[in-house]
Amino acid sequence: MMKEKGKEVKRAAVKSERAGNTKFRDSSGKIIFEDPILCAQFLRNYVDVPMLKDVKPEDIEDVTERYVHLFTEERNSDIVKKVNLKDNSFYLISLIEHKSDVDYNVIMQVFRYIAFIWEDYEKEQEKLHSGISRTKGFLYPPVLPVVFYDGVDRWTAATSLHERVLFSDELSVLMMIDKLRNKADYEELIKGVDETFLREVTGKSPEYLLKLMVQIIGIFLSRLNVPQNEVDTFTEQVKERKMGELFKHFEGWDVQAIRKEAIHKFLNALKNCNISKENARIQLEKEYQLGSGEAEEKMKLYW
Repeated sequence: MMKEKGKEVKRAAVKSERAGNTKFRDSSGKIIFEDPILCAQFLRNYVDVPMLKDVKPEDIEDVTERYVHLFTEERNSDIVKKVNLKDNSFYLISLIEHKSDVDYNVIMQVFRYIAFIWEDYEKEQEKLHSGISRTKGFLYPPVLPVVFYDGVDRWTAATSLHERVLFSDELSVLMMIDKLRNKADYEELIKGVDETFLREVTGKSPEYLLKLMVQIIGIFLSRLNVPQNEVDTFTEQVKERKMGELFKHFEGWDVQAIRKEAIHKFLNALKNCNISKENARIQLEKEYQLGSGEAEEKMKLYW
């Protein structure tokens, strides 16, 4: 009983502190997101998310006080809502910006909120089902960040996290190429590749980083048994900062077919040298880094 009373006193103190904060009082954004009816209207009519099209005021729960320790005087008008939908929950973060100057670090504040919401959600679920967060099917709730800005100047701050992280664009290109495993992956990639983004990435990359990208990309592609002439063509485009044209002249390949052919030739060569079947299997495992089961399958196919 005393514990609950203590919580009520703490909540009252928090509300009193926020009510006395002038930056919290003078924002039209605060009025919209604090009121469940206006907040529901905003989610239904101004956010292009299908699952929110039927949200009602009674579905919206204010959980701001749960994250109050993240607030400072500058951020004391921020609001966190939990939208209780039929099949899952959805979090809304409203960052209220009503200063005369654009805050260029807002995206990092958004990141901190999202990370804490997910951490808090994970702990909550672990209490209910120990070990659940380590299972394959465990998913974190979606979080929708909204920056409500009513300043005079045009908003010019970053709207995505990678814009605030050094060299993140270059890294994303490397990770994109590293995902290629076969012809189907390649064909899927070229359908959605943004040529403007690729062109801008290397357009501003320092020379040393460009050379490093060339080396890493070359290693990725060689590891996949991509023909050397194609590797050279691909990396040459990167050297010349022609990332926008990167995939136009790069032929598709079927890595699995190339790998099968290579294994077949490898085993034929061993057989012609009168190597025993068992020794051939051992060498196959080492050469192609195969597990014993996979190596045995290849032996049945090609020996």
